[in-house]
Amino acid sequence: MDRSKNGCKRHILTDATGVPLVVQTTPANVPDQNQLESLLDALPTIRQQRGRPRRKPDAILGDRAYGTKEKIKMVESRRIESLLAERSDINHGSGLGTLRYVVERTLSCIGHFRRLKLCYERWG
Repeated sequence: MDRSKNGCKRHILTDATGVPLVVQTTPANVPDQNQLESLLDALPTIRQQRGRPRRKPDAILGDRAYGTKEKIKMVESRRIESLLAERSDINHGSGLGTLRYVVERTLSCIGHFRRLKLCYERWG
């Protein structure tokens, strides 16, 4: 999730190397956890060198905004390993910062394209 200056949020789903697979833009007043299911639904099939295309990731990780019990249960019901940090955990940080760096780097690269970083249009 990335907040731009004018009240839009970008939600991004990447692979392990940082290649963006799904990017969605929402208004700033939409809760982050509501976008997780739509991100997973919009995930395209991923072609590999050999074998059939993959339809789901092995694991998913994110910050505490996505770590509600309902969302963790939804991810696990899709047979995806959940590395989401639970909101009820009292420890500071999720311990996944080194892994989430890939997503933050991808958001930074997208931010270099000014037209994608700022939402100039009032309507989508």
